[in-house]
Amino acid sequence: MTEHPRYRTQRATSAGGVVYRDGPDGVEVVLLETRGGVWGLPKGTPDADESMEATALREVREETGLEVAIEEKVGVDEYWFERRSEGVRFHKHVHYWLMRPIGGDLDAHDDEHISVRWFPLGEALRRVTHANTGHTLQTAVTLLEDRPAGHAPAVGTGDQA
Repeated sequence: MTEHPRYRTQRATSAGGVVYRDGPDGVEVVLLETRGGVWGLPKGTPDADESMEATALREVREETGLEVAIEEKVGVDEYWFERRSEGVRFHKHVHYWLMRPIGGDLDAHDDEHISVRWFPLGEALRRVTHANTGHTLQTAVTLLEDRPAGHAPAVGTGDQA
């Protein structure tokens, strides 16, 4: 049995968004696919002296090609991951905001992801790779459902015929 090397721990912080729109069958959200086949939400690391909100806006624009407006905070995902080659274990916090597109085009996304697409909410919940991403999507749905009448789109799963 081989012994695992001792990793040093580092903190990491990112910011991103749950970008949504009203689709024909309810809410649709943008998901990104990495070269490794992971489906998730747009997010990234802050530049020096950049606020979390500014990071979220910039990263969503770069990764999706969409200009967006922040509506409200969804929450913070927390998880751990390792980079064995560097001997580092990261404790990561990702701040997410609910966002609505105000311009741009998915075809203008950067080359970091191989696919950037709109999905009906139900399909998005099934497609995301990590459970914490699904939890973030569910929290966003709750925020939309809790808005006063006339201030939120119909929150269907998009599974209707």
